[in-house]
Amino acid sequence: MQTERHRLIRSLFDEYIEMYASRDDRLITRFSNDFSGYTGGGNFLVKDRDEWARITRQDFSQVPGRIRIEMLDLSMQDLSGDVVVVTAFFHIHLPISDHILSNETARLVLIFRNEGDDWKIAHSGISIPYHLVQDGEVYPLKGLQERNSRLEALIEERTHELELANLKLELLGNSDGLTGIANRRNFDTTLLQEWNRAKRSGFPLALIMLDVDHFKHFNDHLGHLSGDDCLRSLANILISQVRRSGELAARYGGEEFVLLMPDSTVQSALETAGRIQRAVWSLAIPHGETLAGIVTFSFGVASVNPSSSCVPEDLLRLADMALYRAKALGRNRIEVATNN
Repeated sequence: MQTERHRLIRSLFDEYIEMYASRDDRLITRFSNDFSGYTGGGNFLVKDRDEWARITRQDFSQVPGRIRIEMLDLSMQDLSGDVVVVTAFFHIHLPISDHILSNETARLVLIFRNEGDDWKIAHSGISIPYHLVQDGEVYPLKGLQERNSRLEALIEERTHELELANLKLELLGNSDGLTGIANRRNFDTTLLQEWNRAKRSGFPLALIMLDVDHFKHFNDHLGHLSGDDCLRSLANILISQVRRSGELAARYGGEEFVLLMPDSTVQSALETAGRIQRAVWSLAIPHGETLAGIVTFSFGVASVNPSSSCVPEDLLRLADMALYRAKALGRNRIEVATNN
């Protein structure tokens, strides 16, 4: 007998769940005229069947697609011959992309009462731990949409901030901390890229290597702060001579700088070196250890046509040899090397 009653209670509950999940309007006919209930998002008790029918239709209208009920636990109580109670714990899976509601555990209490020849729902109470709904809602979807919009805006803002931070890190990683121009790592990477590009195109690649004359004496006599100011001023001159896309001025190390010039012959690189030399002279930074009495550069200029028979280090070697010769011949001069 007990088993038959449990089967009855379970069938009543299953009928309710199926009608509710499928958004079946016939569910409204299952409520008793003497009904009471409350919704999970509401803060009031409904004591009128017609009002509950309105709320149910509002629920079905707000979420018209079938929902999925994931049952967690179920308790059935046979209180008397004409009253039974079912308490259920479950997850609600709405047909929307956001799964936040499905992570919340809902509790439903249904009281069925035998009224004549039929069992009616005398009470329905559902508890779901989410914020109160807005007007015209059963589920807090408007608030959910607003939350998602805020999250999307926040994610976009944070993504932009991250991109800027990464850009700053990249710039810092590729820039010399003292002068602000490209550093050695940046130069090495760019040299390889431009070498491969020149090898494909057949155009020449030129390099100017510059070294501040007697810079150690400059630091010893005037101090490192003045030395830093001097290097920054010289770096600014180099930057001012970068006139074409692909050219790169970099601090190669210490008081040594380089200027990489794609698609440039020895002659064009030599002309650029001459402009840099004159610009440095015009600064007229006092330096008692040079013959000119001012800060000067020694230059080594080289240009090659990259091919499979040579490597980027060959260009560096040629420019360095020309620079060494400029120093050996008295400094403050420009010397040229070729790959011939």
